[in-house]
Amino acid sequence: MSKAEIGVFGLAVMGSNLALNIADHGYKVALSNRTSSKIDQMMESAGELAGRFIPNTGLGAFVRSIKKPRAIIIMVKAGKPVDLTIQALLEHMEEGDAIIEAGNANYRDSMRRFEELRARGIGFLGVGVSGGEEGARFGPSIMAGGSKDQWHNAEEILTAISAKFNGEPCAAYLGTSGAGHFVKTIHNGIEYADMQMIAEVFGVMRDGLGMTPAECAQVFKKWNEGPLNSYLIEITGLVLEAVDEKTGKPLVELILDKAGQKGTGRWSAIAAQELGVAATTIEGAVAARAISALKEERIAAQSVYGAPGAGEAKMSLGQLEQALLAGKIAAYAQGFAIMKKASEENGWELPLGTIARIWRAGCIIRSGFLDQMAKSYEKDHAVNLLVAPDFVEIMQASSDALRNVVAAGALGAFPLPCLSAALAYFDGYRRAEGTANLIQGQRDFFGAHGFVLTDREGEQHGDWPSTL
Repeated sequence: MSKAEIGVFGLAVMGSNLALNIADHGYKVALSNRTSSKIDQMMESAGELAGRFIPNTGLGAFVRSIKKPRAIIIMVKAGKPVDLTIQALLEHMEEGDAIIEAGNANYRDSMRRFEELRARGIGFLGVGVSGGEEGARFGPSIMAGGSKDQWHNAEEILTAISAKFNGEPCAAYLGTSGAGHFVKTIHNGIEYADMQMIAEVFGVMRDGLGMTPAECAQVFKKWNEGPLNSYLIEITGLVLEAVDEKTGKPLVELILDKAGQKGTGRWSAIAAQELGVAATTIEGAVAARAISALKEERIAAQSVYGAPGAGEAKMSLGQLEQALLAGKIAAYAQGFAIMKKASEENGWELPLGTIARIWRAGCIIRSGFLDQMAKSYEKDHAVNLLVAPDFVEIMQASSDALRNVVAAGALGAFPLPCLSAALAYFDGYRRAEGTANLIQGQRDFFGAHGFVLTDREGEQHGDWPSTL
């Protein structure tokens, strides 16, 4: 029997779809899973692709069925299950083989695994895969980090199965150690912010403009034909027009308003805080999901204060569209600023233009302006999007709408945490004279932390009066 070109361990939805995608591109794939029933289900559902799979219930047989040097993709739950899987596989692997961890993982875990496996002569690639179930099956965006030599060994297959934008693969090696999983984490943070801002706009449409889900759906479909063109805007229209077969009601009205989260958005916010980078839209989105989980408390609070946002919203659909565009740009600007700082701190040399390019297809945050974004970063790697020429033009045209929407939202008691954060970030970033001088004075007063004066060199201290 001929050997497999790659192995896949972990055959839940994402793992099985990746395996089918690889087989679909003509490669032979070794399969294994902790429970053998998943292997059986996979083979039964593989149809004409079944002949390209080598199923194995034992880890030893699984590893031996792959050509040397071996590359094994693992798709298991983040955290300890990944470490346990790696430990079990290492008993059968040899120097020169590689493990490709393709689930969502904390980038610090990937950095640790990279070093641990390198010491044993085993390559490690931490690979971010975006696109959900459909992307895994038919073409995701692939963000690789880790061993560059092992990337070259896996590049052919990972590039082949990736999404394509005008024929260009949405897959790239981004840097050593945990770079790939870090970029995927920030991708998800931007995704959180984007989704939250869309939800905020929907809330204004529903509660302030009195629109039905079907009417909202048509607006989002129209917006998807303009500058807001993106995957998330597209699916928003589809979600809002869906009808529950049992009741005939709009499905969105029956869905409980408690948003789940698996941790990547929170990881993004934590990373931003650790790096000292402002990521207020991401933080706002994470906080909004946390508040959404407090359903019983929110019901009780409404009984005390009354229902907010029940009045007419003094804003137009055109203003909402422009506000959403400005907020989206602010969220991307913050996400890329986090990656820029992390690249400097960790020596990754992240290619920001390339990252924008591989997000143009396959991934959840694919958007019409990512091509402009890629060109901006290729011209100036260090630029913040808010001062990149193409985006300055967009922000100049849309920021007034963002301001009007946030102001009207505050007066009408519509919660707009991410859109408000985007506006505050924009106003703070473009203001040459801020208010941190007062903060520095306060810090020196109570803690003698010192400050710098604009008309002289060196650290200074104030001659403050005693308050004791």
